[in-house]
Amino acid sequence: MRSSAARRVRLLLCAIPLLAAALLLGAAPASAHAALLGSDPKKDSVVDTAPERVTLTFSEDVGLSKGSLKVLDPDGRRADSGEERGLGQDRYAVGLHAGLGDGTYTVTYQVVSADSHPVAGAFTFSIGAPSKTKVALAETTAGGGPVGTLYGIARYISYAGFVLLAGAGAFLLACWQGGAAVRPLQRLVVGGWLTLTAGTLLQLLLRGAYTTTGAFGDVLDLSLMGEVLQTKSGAALVSRLLLLATAALFIAVLFGAFVRRGEEGQADARKDLAFGLTGGGAIVAAGIASTWAMAEHASTGIQTGIAMPVDVLHLLAVATWLGGLAALLTALYTAPELPASAVRRFSPIAFGSVVVLVATGTYQSWRQVGTWSALTGTDYGRLLLVKIALVALLLGAAWFSRRWTGRLTSASAATAGTDGADGSVKGAEESAALAEEAPRTDDSGADGPGTAADRTEAVGRTEDADRTDSPDPAEAVGRTDSTDPAEAAGPAVAVAPERAAQLARQRRAVAVARSKRVRDADPHRARLRRSVLVEAGVAVVLLAVATALSATEPARTAEQSAAAGETGGGPTDGQPLSVTLPYDTGGKDGRGQVQLELDPGRTGGNELHAYARTSDGGPADLPELKLAFTLKAKDLGPLAVTPERVVAGHWTAEGVQLPVAGDWRVAVTVRTSDIDQITVYKTMKIG
Repeated sequence: MRSSAARRVRLLLCAIPLLAAALLLGAAPASAHAALLGSDPKKDSVVDTAPERVTLTFSEDVGLSKGSLKVLDPDGRRADSGEERGLGQDRYAVGLHAGLGDGTYTVTYQVVSADSHPVAGAFTFSIGAPSKTKVALAETTAGGGPVGTLYGIARYISYAGFVLLAGAGAFLLACWQGGAAVRPLQRLVVGGWLTLTAGTLLQLLLRGAYTTTGAFGDVLDLSLMGEVLQTKSGAALVSRLLLLATAALFIAVLFGAFVRRGEEGQADARKDLAFGLTGGGAIVAAGIASTWAMAEHASTGIQTGIAMPVDVLHLLAVATWLGGLAALLTALYTAPELPASAVRRFSPIAFGSVVVLVATGTYQSWRQVGTWSALTGTDYGRLLLVKIALVALLLGAAWFSRRWTGRLTSASAATAGTDGADGSVKGAEESAALAEEAPRTDDSGADGPGTAADRTEAVGRTEDADRTDSPDPAEAVGRTDSTDPAEAAGPAVAVAPERAAQLARQRRAVAVARSKRVRDADPHRARLRRSVLVEAGVAVVLLAVATALSATEPARTAEQSAAAGETGGGPTDGQPLSVTLPYDTGGKDGRGQVQLELDPGRTGGNELHAYARTSDGGPADLPELKLAFTLKAKDLGPLAVTPERVVAGHWTAEGVQLPVAGDWRVAVTVRTSDIDQITVYKTMKIG
């Protein structure tokens, strides 16, 4: 029974890294939480004269470092001054060298979003006319590759370690203080501390490479480590390590002085120590939770002043519930005796944690999702639905656990006061006490009563009795309970010290086996173990999904980024509204793209510019280019526009009237030969 139970628990613990790897590998590519909303010059635009700087607009505040923004000329040489600066309102710029020539320029950016995730990308613009470029972007990007995968795993084990450390510690102090002396529970808490510390150190070590090159060779780059320590995320990781050092002192007191006070019967001193450990431990746990809140999703977006405290409460509720569940599972399967009162105390604590979890989770979901469409139309929303389903499943399993908890408590109350003859734990304790008594030996080593042959024969009879009369440990203990200790040891027979120690170990094992058999014979406790095991299994998956969720672009940002990509993001800072439409007519030289610019991109009259380029970036000399605008919401259009050709690849039209604001659908008809033609569509948001 014991080996089977331990095997199930070990399998459950082994499932943690496997689930983490499976989910995090799928979630890693979506780790960028800030989106590029616009730029000046626009992406794929053609400007007549060289600008003085390149400006990027993001969806949230980002962190810059040396080389975060680069501009490369057609030959791949640096065309920027290397001086990045923030302009406010999530806008950042880098200056350009004077006297830049015509051609296609590549802009690369590699920044860190406000919630600690790396953001990288590139786009092009042209001066005068498009040209071929020799720029080849690196295949390894920030936040991806093996470094990104390892960083994601480190994040997961950090969450798991915090849950075990805080939750199991809370269980011992609030539900079962006597469990502080149980070795498996001690190992659970210490294992949580070690896991969280190892995960935090690994994150700190990988952070520099994770947010820059993504290359393993840069993991030990001290200059990158220095830059990390100056960032918000680096400060959060260092703060977490300092708090973990404090937590180590609390653990030492809990399993040292606190346990000794209980063994020595110092109830008042133990009570005072429990009060200090509970209050101080809660403060340290809240501090560790705040290291996530100050550096991740809660620290950016709307209502950050509310979101960060709510995130701390959310993490503490998760740890109290799931970590307490892990401690309860460990105690049910490994502790010789788990009082029903401990289970009874944990039940309302778990219920309160669930209430806090649901309330804070609802607020966080609204804040990160925002719309019903984002709930099903984004990766974040779909993962959130999976998390909600798992929470519902976990609550169902918890309902069964509460049911068996009530029956276990009732059964314990009904059997209180019974003696050892009916199989209670008292009998097991008496057997254990008996087992501690070693057979007597003569201090002088001389022969006691009887000859050596008599003693040898007596020992032989004892060994035979152990082998033949006690095949079942419980039966052996049953006879021990009804046998006088002196008779069990043999009539005044002195035994060698080695043999005495062996007999003591055998009797101790028999006593423990009987105690566990009595424990496992309780049907209510067995059902509670099974339901808690199901809860723990679901909790492992839930924790993995929650970690993947924290590494996924929030739904609000994803929708905002998608809108900017589809509609051009609307005109900003007086710049024209711009969209790009790829086309493929299917004929020779039939692939390319058309960039449309509407200036000012608002209701009324607009100036239209259309730039057509071939697949290799050169100007496309199209035989014909036509446009039409339609606003389906108002049943307007199609409003046909026939631009005039200026030069090869460039058309223009003045006085393009768009009378009503809304999402206008533009249809661009491209003809590349007498018979090859296609119409492509895009939406432009007119304000």
